[in-house]
Amino acid sequence: MTSKASKETEAVFFDLDGTLIDTAPDMGNALNRVLENHGREPVSEETYRPQVSHGSIALLRLGFPELQGKEAFTELRMEFLDAYETDISRDSHLFPDIETVLTQLEANAIPWGIITNKPEYLTHKLLTRMNLFQRCCSVVSADTTSHAKPHPAPMLLACELATVAPDKCLYIGDAKRDIDAGRAVNMTTLIAGWGYLGLHDDPVSWNAEAILQQPLMILDHINPSIN
Repeated sequence: MTSKASKETEAVFFDLDGTLIDTAPDMGNALNRVLENHGREPVSEETYRPQVSHGSIALLRLGFPELQGKEAFTELRMEFLDAYETDISRDSHLFPDIETVLTQLEANAIPWGIITNKPEYLTHKLLTRMNLFQRCCSVVSADTTSHAKPHPAPMLLACELATVAPDKCLYIGDAKRDIDAGRAVNMTTLIAGWGYLGLHDDPVSWNAEAILQQPLMILDHINPSIN
């Protein structure tokens, strides 16, 4: 783990899927509807859950392993996204204690926002359905800038929209691309250990500030302390 000098926390940013919201149930349901449409066997939650943070193509590869290259998934991806959008918030929910963290941040006038690789139209729809959109200081999605994470552009835009300095922000995510993107702009990065980490992930090697086992631990990294 790396160690940084303490700086006042100006904002806290979250990845979306697998960090703020448990979207796996609805993503998995959409995947299995596509598989059913094509006469394929459903994929278990145990199998699809670790892939949710890696997006639609990673999920579709589970059911169509014979397909090669992103181009081969173009039509299937559109079918998946349509199925997902239809029931985007049916079973998705905030991870335990996330609401407590958000309320604590707001009570202490610390803005929070979202930086995700989810397409913008889905990000906005999900956050609106869950009454979170208006609470965010900034929301940056995969297509908000010309680059998605791990490129630093989404991180810089989120900070610009929130009028904060990157090196005074926390970023919490559950994938290596999250940590790489945050570190690229000198954010303090924290790994969401409650997220969609797979058996082959090695989060220690990602060089984040810390691996958190549950959301309330985010508050321990706010400076000055709000606990």
